[in-house]
Amino acid sequence: MKILVTGGAGFIGSHVVDALVARKHRVTVLDNLSTGKRTNLNPQAGFIKMDVASPLVGSATKRLKPEIIFHFAAQKDPRLSVLDPVADAKTNVIGLLRLVKAGLECRIRKFILASTGGAIYGGANKIPTPETYPAHPLSPYGVSKLASEHYLHSYRHAGGFPSVSLRLANVYGPRQNPKSEAGAIAIWLGRMARGQRPVIFGDGRQTRDFVYIDDVVRAFLSAMSKPATGVINVGTSKETDLNTLCGKVARAFGSTQRPVYAPSKIGEEHRSAVAIRLAREELGWKPTTVLDDGLRRTVRWFHEQHKIKR
Repeated sequence: MKILVTGGAGFIGSHVVDALVARKHRVTVLDNLSTGKRTNLNPQAGFIKMDVASPLVGSATKRLKPEIIFHFAAQKDPRLSVLDPVADAKTNVIGLLRLVKAGLECRIRKFILASTGGAIYGGANKIPTPETYPAHPLSPYGVSKLASEHYLHSYRHAGGFPSVSLRLANVYGPRQNPKSEAGAIAIWLGRMARGQRPVIFGDGRQTRDFVYIDDVVRAFLSAMSKPATGVINVGTSKETDLNTLCGKVARAFGSTQRPVYAPSKIGEEHRSAVAIRLAREELGWKPTTVLDDGLRRTVRWFHEQHKIKR
């Protein structure tokens, strides 16, 4: 199939592109390389350097005539969304709508959105949180992702535009950028590699649901091949507090640096883990990588990429 992947030079998108190419699909990546890396691009995929919010996205998409669109391109940092909600909405909402309009004209088979769990559920008091829990985003980022889901819902029910939104937990693994504003594991590894202490924002007792990249890729492939539509959580349903996680990362890396604590970030929830019953039922999916194994694989890749001797 002909497939368009926005954000395909980024962390999650590039892994999905690799899996699609390995399955002999004809893949084109659309990415502005603002956070994605050219080195992440699969050489067997086509590439268009373009911002997803550009007015040219529609014509570029229609020239490709994709059958499937995977949409990963996004502004992903809740803190930055608080500082500049207009830029957040431009990328996450306007970018999505440009793709949807083009997708409708191309009569695509399915639109698959990378959404978010914790940022949409906000301070949920039901953990792990199911898809039916009332949305209560605490940041403009969560609001823009929720709006994207609602737009897809409206077009889906208007007819002729099948879509599925995967609400991701905290994804980690190889290729995650240690210089980004999000992705604690990669950021800590980057600091440890420079001999610096890892920084924990808040008291470290806040929890997250950490899911390994290979498991997430399988979920996206299932979302493409299965008839499932609507909103589906993708995670492990398990909470890990940041103090515990930081200790695990340090041990896997071989660092004795203890964390330093900084003020909590604006717009972040205290507890987060997503329920995955629907993913099991609709996608036939479940995570298979336990946290310690995933961390070992991530650290091994990090050492190899940065030529760090253990």
